[in-house]
Amino acid sequence: QVQLVESGGGLAQAGGSLRLSCAASGRTFNGYAMGWFRQAPGKEREFVAAISWSGGGTTYYADSVKGRFTISRDNAKNTVSLQMNSLKPEDTAVYYCTADRVFMVTKPAYWGQGTQVTVSS
Repeated sequence: QVQLVESGGGLAQAGGSLRLSCAASGRTFNGYAMGWFRQAPGKEREFVAAISWSGGGTTYYADSVKGRFTISRDNAKNTVSLQMNSLKPEDTAVYYCTADRVFMVTKPAYWGQGTQVTVSS
């Protein structure tokens, strides 16, 4: 079992920045691909970004956040982060940290409880 706890959400103005963090505990962090999903009010949950365990941390982003968001991981600290720059009101959502043995799965095995991000115009 992997437990994931997100932090760093909050309120930002359009054009601003926020940094989300996710701490993993339980099973070893080794070998797990990590990711972020989000769910806006009235919308389905959607993929945001992912980072692999192997290959030096291959990253992949949704088109809507490419060039603005950066995912990174610190395997020594069992953490993954999402740096969000140039925020837009449409980035408002609950953001979820995820983990799975397989990179880029549509439904990761493990999810955090979510952290709210609100971007005002």
